[in-house]
Amino acid sequence: QLQLVESGGGLVQPGGSLRLSCAASGFTFDYYAIGWFRQAPGKEREGVSCISYFSGSTTYTDSVKGRFTISRDNAKNTVYLQMDSLKPEDTAVYYCAADRKYNSDLFRPICTSNGMDYWGKGTLVTVSS
Repeated sequence: QLQLVESGGGLVQPGGSLRLSCAASGFTFDYYAIGWFRQAPGKEREGVSCISYFSGSTTYTDSVKGRFTISRDNAKNTVYLQMDSLKPEDTAVYYCAADRKYNSDLFRPICTSNGMDYWGKGTLVTVSS
């Protein structure tokens, strides 16, 4: 079984924080890019952040830069998304996804909505007063 399991979603007030976790089961992240995506009501799925597990390089969409931080814990085979200064517009179902990389792409945080190998089931983040 090759699975991704997200956790950490919930209800938080504007300005608050949440930390999402993405744990791999049945494989290791060593040679993967891992991305966080989200889908808000009435909107298409968008990429939020991406990390090359091999190199640690990261990318963020403009709307979350300075507020969200993606990181990895090698010992736990887990990727995190620390979300600070949350806004109502951050409300969405957040998905973790992983994509196997090869050769030079191992070093690059490349995550695309239609190109990921494995997806988690999602965790709901609601930012509201």
